[in-house]
Amino acid sequence: MNRRTRRTLLIVAAVLVLLVLAVFLRSKAPPEAARLLPESDGILYINLKPIRSFFKKVKTPERAPDYQQFVDATGIDWEKDLDQVAIGLHRMPDPNGPNGPVAYSLVLVGRVTGKKLNAWLDAHAASRENYAGKTIYNIPSQGRTVRVAQIGYDMLAVSNTPTPEQIHSIIDRHRTAALPFAGSSLLAAHYHEVPLLSVAWGVGQIGLPFSESGAIRVFGFSLPLQSDSTIIASVAPALPVPGSLGALRMKVEEIAPTEQAAVRQAADLAMLVTLARGFAAPLGGNAANNGLKELLKTAEVTQHRDHVVVTATLPASFLAALAEGKAMDTTASK
Repeated sequence: MNRRTRRTLLIVAAVLVLLVLAVFLRSKAPPEAARLLPESDGILYINLKPIRSFFKKVKTPERAPDYQQFVDATGIDWEKDLDQVAIGLHRMPDPNGPNGPVAYSLVLVGRVTGKKLNAWLDAHAASRENYAGKTIYNIPSQGRTVRVAQIGYDMLAVSNTPTPEQIHSIIDRHRTAALPFAGSSLLAAHYHEVPLLSVAWGVGQIGLPFSESGAIRVFGFSLPLQSDSTIIASVAPALPVPGSLGALRMKVEEIAPTEQAAVRQAADLAMLVTLARGFAAPLGGNAANNGLKELLKTAEVTQHRDHVVVTATLPASFLAALAEGKAMDTTASK
């Protein structure tokens, strides 16, 4: 082998190594939509493409007249065209203000842009701002301003924060989106704890939208967690099947302020799971109720140092039943 051939082979090998390294780093990086979010107290992310497999056979509900007008005007149907949602949660200093206790910044990905949407936004905007070559439409909504900007051919930025700082940050981050580990400090601190292949996840103070008087309430239950707790939650396929999801594995991990607090909260959560099992036992035997019982049957609470972890498996049939609007039957099965 002559020197020129050897040099060529070394160059090819180096390029291949760099490509493999780039692919590996990209697989470990947060989704681009999440990397674009500004600094926030919590982040939620949902990949809707695989989740839609739950609802393929679910009958689409009749659209509200206002929503039908939006679909007709823009050609965008959020139920079919939205592929990814990344949400930044911002705690508000005045929970009684127009934003309530939390404001939002969103990055939406999918077939959600176009000239028709621009025309709709232009017709509904009270004012406009040009920032870094992007038009931001300021739309009044219930005493606050919702800011909307198309930042890419398949990306939409939305924010209802009191100032435009957050949507400006999204636009600025879009310029460096190719960097795999760009993003907020919250992502840098906690995304590595999100399980691989998660179709939905949240990090930080993700209890904010569900909080009442500082406590987190879900389905009427008050959880022994504070809304400002640092939480890492995820939903991932339990049984990966190409093109569909057979079951989901849910994991919620809280970082308690102290190890003693973690011990108390783990005990309280375990008691809550036991009570919920007793409540669900006499429910009728439909798909929603059976799915709830399976969820509670597989629920497990563990504690290690200052971390409290709750895991459970949820059948796809349960989500499908909920999507069809089948409420839980509180009548005991015969």
